Amino acid sequence: MYNNFFKRIFDIIVSVLAIIILSPIFIAIPIMIKLESQGPVFFKQRRIGKDAEEFLILKYRSMRIDTPNVATDKLTHPEQYVTKVGKFLRKTSLDEIPQLFNIIKGDMSIVGPRPALFNQYNLIEEREKVKVNSIKPGLTGYAQVKGRDLISDEEKVAYDLFYLNKISFIYDVKLIMKTFISVVKSEGVKG
Repeated sequence: MYNNFFKRIFDIIVSVLAIIILSPIFIAIPIMIKLESQGPVFFKQRRIGKDAEEFLILKYRSMRIDTPNVATDKLTHPEQYVTKVGKFLRKTSLDEIPQLFNIIKGDMSIVGPRPALFNQYNLIEEREKVKVNSIKPGLTGYAQVKGRDLISDEEKVAYDLFYLNKISFIYDVKLIMKTFISVVKSEGVKG
C-alpha cells in the first residue's frame, strides 16, 4: 500500500517543501557555476528508471563539459574533470538537488535505487534479474548510505534488492536520516 500510493504523496510533499526551503541555494548555485566555467548550469543525462524506461536526470553541472559520459566510478582520474565549484557541490551533494524536479515529475522517488546510466549495461541487467527496476529510482537509497561511488555494481544490486524487500515509510525515513549524516560526513564520494 505504501509503495503503490502513499510513497508518491510523500515524495511530492517532501520535494515541494525542500524546493521552498532550498530556494536561496537554487539561486546561488547557478551564479557560482557560471562565474567559474563556461557551459550550461544544468547537466542532463540519460538514466534508467522504473521498468527500465529511460528518462533525463537533472543535476547541477559539477564537471567540465569535456568529461566522458560514464559513471564517476568508471573514470580513471575523476578529480581532473571536477570544477572547483563542482568539488564543493559533489562533497555536499548539492549537485543532486535539481532531481527534486525529477521527483515531482514522477521519474524518481526520494528513496530508491540510484538510477543507472543508460550505458551501465551490467548494472541494468543485474537489476532486471532481481526485479529492482520494478520500482522508481531514488535521490538516495540504501546503496548510497552503504558506500555510494565506492562500491561495486554487485554490491549496489545486493543493497538495492535488500531495499526492494524492505520498502516502508519508516525505512524510507531512516534512509533519509542516514543520507543526511553521510552527506555531512562526505562519505563515499569519488572525485
